[in-house]
Amino acid sequence: MKKIALFILLFLNSSVFSQEDAWVYFNSKPDSQAYFENPLTMLTQRALDRRKLQNIPIDFIDVPIYQSFINQVAATQGIKVMAKSKWFNAIHVQGLQSDIQALKTLNFVERIDFANKNLNATGKVTAPKRIKKISKTYETESFFNYASSANQIQMLNGILLHKQNYTGSGKIIAVMDAGFPGVNSAETFERLRNNNQLLGGYDYVKRNIDFYSGDSHGTLVLSTMGGFLENQLVGTAPDASYYLFVTEDDKNESPLELSLWVEAAEEADRLGVDIITTSLGYTQFDNPNYDFTYNDMNGSSTFISKGVEFAFSRGIVCVVSAGNQGSKAWRYISAPADAFHALTVGAVDAAGNYASFSSKGPSYDGRVKPDIVAQGQQSVLSNTAGAITTANGTSFSGPIIAGMVASLWQALPNKTNTEILDLIKQSSSLFTSPNEKLGHGIPDFNLALNNALGQKQFSQKEFILYPNPAQDNILISFPNGFENATITLYNSLGQKIFDKVISKENKSIFLENLNSGIYFYNLTSKTYLQSGKIVKQ
Repeated sequence: MKKIALFILLFLNSSVFSQEDAWVYFNSKPDSQAYFENPLTMLTQRALDRRKLQNIPIDFIDVPIYQSFINQVAATQGIKVMAKSKWFNAIHVQGLQSDIQALKTLNFVERIDFANKNLNATGKVTAPKRIKKISKTYETESFFNYASSANQIQMLNGILLHKQNYTGSGKIIAVMDAGFPGVNSAETFERLRNNNQLLGGYDYVKRNIDFYSGDSHGTLVLSTMGGFLENQLVGTAPDASYYLFVTEDDKNESPLELSLWVEAAEEADRLGVDIITTSLGYTQFDNPNYDFTYNDMNGSSTFISKGVEFAFSRGIVCVVSAGNQGSKAWRYISAPADAFHALTVGAVDAAGNYASFSSKGPSYDGRVKPDIVAQGQQSVLSNTAGAITTANGTSFSGPIIAGMVASLWQALPNKTNTEILDLIKQSSSLFTSPNEKLGHGIPDFNLALNNALGQKQFSQKEFILYPNPAQDNILISFPNGFENATITLYNSLGQKIFDKVISKENKSIFLENLNSGIYFYNLTSKTYLQSGKIVKQ
């Protein structure tokens, strides 16, 4: 009887995992030239401007995947197309191993990589050691507390940036998470809603536009950056704008989530997003054949970590939580925290001491990880009802840093993403002596700003636009040494509205023909660039 029961159990397990996940890579993009001739068909003006500022040319990677190839694969019996990626020129498929292997006969298929590495010609032939199932990186321990949120910003010297009006204005952050319930109703996010700082989003898991649903984790994450409740909570980037993308399936753990993250990151790039923040991490899956090992934490093995590298190559800063496994069997960082150019963030307590749950480094290939740390123990945040509480996790130290990145980048708009990351690391408390728990330590964002100013690359005072919000027109006050400038206005989709040359004698911008909403501007004069937002009432 026991043998029969065991056979049934094995049969059920085999049935459950009979469907394989794989990435099918294509060998060309036949319509590339048409996109190169019309770049606005693949990227918004805001994305093109970000590239121009950082001297990043448009290339083959930017061209959308060829739809006819996708259609042919989707029409193949037994194959289901789950996600697509122009950066990889690949699609994520599910099906029987034999059906997926048969796709190699298509002349446009370059190669196939199975999520189960044992099925690949160069894959491992032995399964990784299975440890007790761990929960996802965003696990938290919450309790009710109305404590001030000042400490988590003061620790980073971020309040000094806020006092100079560097609060993330003009910068756009994409939040990749599991859901955002309450963001459309809670008082904590009322300021974001009223100022049209919530630019949109999408649920890639359910393939619909209802991103104000799902797991509450994304709501908590957003509150550490964009939340605002008088005398209770101030996020690190209260004036930044946000896209909210659901890429994490809170009910299942599957390699598909890695592909959904990449798909969302490509959309963030297209929209002109400056910063992606990710409080997610992957090491184990429902099907143990897909599990990662520490060897995979080398920055170049997992699909999602390679996706971070693509995003960085497009001029985006990717902030990634290190993980919450520091005191568990898997004590290391998870993917995509291992990516070469991820700004990986660990956690400390309110006093700046290492939080025992924070995942450790180094990466498998010996690089410093985490890169930096911030308060992740008893981080002050908002729940879905708008109540101020605290929670533990690198899920919160990560976005706290992401908001400060936006504030710093606002102050230094001519800097590239590489320069911004270097300034942050160089300002950190352990920059010359990093370790496996704290990386380079706690960054000092005011020091980072002063170091950049000391390079005499941003010594001008800002143009001042007033009143803002405005109804019919805005006036521009010129700093000393400037006689004229050009202002370029974009809508929330990154589309250019107009260019206008302004001077001290002609410094009005008329808005009466614009719809109410949020607009972004670039002010340029010689080698100077200032970015920000205008709210039309």
